[in-house]
Amino acid sequence: MTWTQERGEAGTGRRPAADGRRFSLRTRLMLLAAMCVAGAVALVSLGAYLTVRGNLYQQVDDSLTERATAAVRSLPVQNRLRQIPAAVLVSSDIQIGVLTADGDLIYPQDGTPPPTGPEELAVANGTADSRLRTDQATDTRVIALRSGNGEALVLAQSLAPTKRTLTELSLVLFLFGGAGIVVAAAAGTAVARTGLRPVERLTSATERVARTGDLRPIPVSGDDELARLTHSFNTMLGTVAESQERQRRLVADAGHELRTPLTSLRTNLELLLAASRQGAPELTELDRAEIETDIRGQLDELTQLIGDLVELAREDEPRTEAERIDLVEVVERALDRARRRAGEIRFDAELEPWTLTGDPGTLERAVLNLLDNAVKFSPPGSAVQVRLRPLGDGTAVVEVGDSGPGIAPEDLPNVFDRFYRSSEARTLPGSGLGLAIVKQAAERHGGAVYAGRAPEGGALMTIRLPGVPG
Repeated sequence: MTWTQERGEAGTGRRPAADGRRFSLRTRLMLLAAMCVAGAVALVSLGAYLTVRGNLYQQVDDSLTERATAAVRSLPVQNRLRQIPAAVLVSSDIQIGVLTADGDLIYPQDGTPPPTGPEELAVANGTADSRLRTDQATDTRVIALRSGNGEALVLAQSLAPTKRTLTELSLVLFLFGGAGIVVAAAAGTAVARTGLRPVERLTSATERVARTGDLRPIPVSGDDELARLTHSFNTMLGTVAESQERQRRLVADAGHELRTPLTSLRTNLELLLAASRQGAPELTELDRAEIETDIRGQLDELTQLIGDLVELAREDEPRTEAERIDLVEVVERALDRARRRAGEIRFDAELEPWTLTGDPGTLERAVLNLLDNAVKFSPPGSAVQVRLRPLGDGTAVVEVGDSGPGIAPEDLPNVFDRFYRSSEARTLPGSGLGLAIVKQAAERHGGAVYAGRAPEGGALMTIRLPGVPG
């Protein structure tokens, strides 16, 4: 392969095939089933073959022993042995003879002499009562028994029929074992095809999501593990779709909110630029000061709006490592920051110890937003009531109440929505995201937020958080 070919292949972003060595999951399941059955068949066949082989050879030995014992009892005279008809010997597949101590072998005239050797001569000499062996030269099983003084009766039987039977048995086991493996492979393929169909649907759905961004759920059938996997995948798709919808709404709302200050800022800048052109009427110092004040206010509004948007965009970020939080310290830090920009507004705080686990920076931002919101609606010289108290059910509340006009009943369900501003708040500075950030922070810590009316007549904002008394 040339350098150009290698570069072109790498540029495709595809991983090269492993020369046929990679198999699909279906193929691997089929091969696994076939190999398991092949192993089982091989073990069973080997066990059956060895058992039958041992039984057949044991039957040959038992038969030779019985025949030799019967012959010893019925052949006391050597001459009788010479008169045995050859047809009888051929039909019985037996070779018979009498071996003397001198090494002479007496056997039927028309018969075949049995093989003899030192083992049989030892029986004839009386040094052994019997011998049973296999003669490799003639492939026969040979037995020798003492038949008298200085004599041994020798019987031999061919092992060819036994080996032929074993060969036929091995062929049958091989054929049936092979057929079983083929059937197992076919069954494994069918089971894999049926069992992997939900996986194929999940794969197709994943490819569809990657290709089109379509997050529709996948139909679920059955109640097995694959159905649970499909349910989990649908849950993930729903979570992703919900996250996308939240981001889409955030971008759309942010675009709408940014349009007004940007338009106003552009108008003011165009007025300044037009006034600086040669021949254009000059702006009075009062007009220029008003325009500059408007620009600074619009920049401050944009800065706050962008900061709030960044805070809300962190909703889907992974949770930071939680730490143990003293909620009293968090509220006091927020109060210190709120006092520096509260002007004539005072804060009346009553804080009881409470501890929880979470992100102190997020909670401080949420409490500060409630305090700033209360300051914005409170009349000069009034006091904002701040309470931190446990409820006795494993939760505590941070309550911030002001002396302002309060919240209209029709606005109560929507005050924590993004960019929502009541009719009273539209004339005041703000982005409409502060209370949405409060809600997000409370929910990230397992709590909730509520809006109501304070005893002083103003708004009462409440954060409810789980924890333990400090």
